[in-house]
Amino acid sequence: MVRFGVVGTNWITEAFIKGASHHMDFKLAAVYSRTEERAAKFADKFGVETIFTDLEAMAKSDAIDAVYLASPNSLHASQAIIFMKNGKHVLSEKAIASNSHELGDMIKTAKDNQVVLMEALKSTLMPNFKAVQENLDKIGPIRRYFASYCQYSSRYDKYKEGIVLNAFNPQFSAGSLMDIGIYCIYPLIVLFGEPRSVQANGYILESGVDGEGSLLLKYDEMDAVILFSKITDSTLPSEIHGENGNIRIDKISSPEKVEIFYRDGRREDLARKQLADQMFYEAEEFIALIQQGKMESKNNSLENSRITMKILDEARHQMGVKFPSDH
Repeated sequence: MVRFGVVGTNWITEAFIKGASHHMDFKLAAVYSRTEERAAKFADKFGVETIFTDLEAMAKSDAIDAVYLASPNSLHASQAIIFMKNGKHVLSEKAIASNSHELGDMIKTAKDNQVVLMEALKSTLMPNFKAVQENLDKIGPIRRYFASYCQYSSRYDKYKEGIVLNAFNPQFSAGSLMDIGIYCIYPLIVLFGEPRSVQANGYILESGVDGEGSLLLKYDEMDAVILFSKITDSTLPSEIHGENGNIRIDKISSPEKVEIFYRDGRREDLARKQLADQMFYEAEEFIALIQQGKMESKNNSLENSRITMKILDEARHQMGVKFPSDH
């Protein structure tokens, strides 16, 4: 049994608990919020008695073995380091940090304290993504990876009314690249490794973060095209193009329908059975690492997180997006 504490009481934390609860070795043991009222209300919903309003006290507590961080991006590094220094394993929502410097500090702390640190990006751990991994060779030499994730944010309506919420606030290391673009970049890195070069463009809002953007990434024998947005919608699927056919992925952030379209007209359905509560798969991976005494996931490895963060840094630099935490 792995006893979890959660930091953050929003919808994503609820989704994580719902998914993780399918695992027989998951136990929700403690809840943190800045206010006692909010912590107690959230804990009551899940029948949890232990609440905290002090992170240090939670990190030192014997009530938990691991923590799931669903706080704003800008807080991930400082919070994770507090827990890891106290021997707790950390599953951190994406983006795992604000920048490469913060991630470097997190990785060092994890290794110094021999605890698991993993980025909670669900898609690369789902059965349908693994189906893509295992069938890439069928489409021949890969020449292009195309990924699109454009989803109009309800918070953008508030932004247009003059209310800048977390999603569009540089103070919280936010914006469409960090919140949505990462879903397109991380699978690319898991499948094909680090690119040779990155070109980025984006529309920068007055708040200082990107509302939407695009990336062109160059490899030796292929390229990658990535589209992301929190101020427009798109229904485009994502695709991997090979000389013998292409793999079509309906949703790069949570693949449910995966097919090969061969050049000769044949189609092959690669879709596998998956739980509707998709965050189960990141919980399953994380718990397995702890129980098996392993320090890193294969797909959501610290190296893959490092490369992804390096790309996010470079893309932000080219677009002109700066966070307070960069300084």
